[in-house]
Amino acid sequence: MATERDLLGLEDRRAALLATLADQFGSEVLSDPALGDEIVRQIDALVGAARAADAAAEPPADLGLAQLAGLGADAARELGATRVPQGVQPYDETVASERIVAVADLYYIYQHERIGVFRAIQKLQELFRAGAVFLSDGQGAYRLYQFDRREVLRYTQRDRQAAYRRAFGYGSTPVVRGAHPNVDFHPLFTGFNSQVALFWRDKRISDVLRERAFDPSFGSIAVVRRAGLDLRNNLKFMSYGHVNVMRVEVMQLLEEAFRIFDTEDIKKQFGADTGWDVVESVLVRHFGERLVTSPRQRMAVAGREVLRWLAQPHVLQAQRVQFETALRQIAEFAEEWLTSAQSLGLAPAPDAARALPWTRPARVPAGRAVVRPPSGPAARVRTRPLDGTRA
Repeated sequence: MATERDLLGLEDRRAALLATLADQFGSEVLSDPALGDEIVRQIDALVGAARAADAAAEPPADLGLAQLAGLGADAARELGATRVPQGVQPYDETVASERIVAVADLYYIYQHERIGVFRAIQKLQELFRAGAVFLSDGQGAYRLYQFDRREVLRYTQRDRQAAYRRAFGYGSTPVVRGAHPNVDFHPLFTGFNSQVALFWRDKRISDVLRERAFDPSFGSIAVVRRAGLDLRNNLKFMSYGHVNVMRVEVMQLLEEAFRIFDTEDIKKQFGADTGWDVVESVLVRHFGERLVTSPRQRMAVAGREVLRWLAQPHVLQAQRVQFETALRQIAEFAEEWLTSAQSLGLAPAPDAARALPWTRPARVPAGRAVVRPPSGPAARVRTRPLDGTRA
């Protein structure tokens, strides 16, 4: 049972030990930053062990109240002799991996929904039932029939749209009673990908400028970890419910749709080489849409890999070398997602203000008024829903 004096002494000894080791290994730490990280890690481990031992000790029956108030035989004569607890149980940063993986697959499905895969298969069914395409007894015709027969067993489009709104805040479909749209997901997801991309951009610059190109100590991992933890905690309560079951069913539906698109008789109808060519042909001919297939599909793949990475305990790793090694797994995925999102206007473009203009701005003559754009409540600001969806 630690007293207020014991805790103060523990922090003083910690500071003294760190100062002693810094004086002893100062020059070596400058040449090998990993040594400094190891010194801090071992000191933190010693302090953590002392705190854990104190927290495990049985507290008095009154939790130290009589001692603090000056009652009884154990009354403290000074504040330094009173009991001070170590604190409450830390916030649980762990998240069930299967729920985050389910959300990752749902994000993958959402991007394909935005591309128009399910609308394309529905239009193909309409054309098949109307006899507007030359299909009769091929594999594509038979699979279209099977696809149509199983429609009553699936989640409807409205169910899927409501799930996207609840999990990601995308779209304008009302969520079910008792649920709330996750409007914070897109800013947090964009922020995490931006921090990962920025970390590796700075790392590549440092590899060129520094003599020790592969020193893992460059850059701060705290910002990346914090962005990842915020995103994980945001998805923690949004991944409950029927999301896991729905994504299994809709992933099967997505696979079945592409099996139909990739059959020879259907590809022949559109003069296509692949199933993706069929999708794009249907969207252009029958919906007149501007195709966003490539960036959306890469956002689906890269976004799913980033979210799957967050499902694992990598982001909880506080050691620099281990964290940076694990972060390499999604370095290119985060950069690819961010570039694709920027091309669609779904993520902020690189800050142009970081570059200085080549020419100086013209000076305003004295006495001439400067007209500035309106700001504040009087300014009219047009906004649009997250991820470019229509309200």
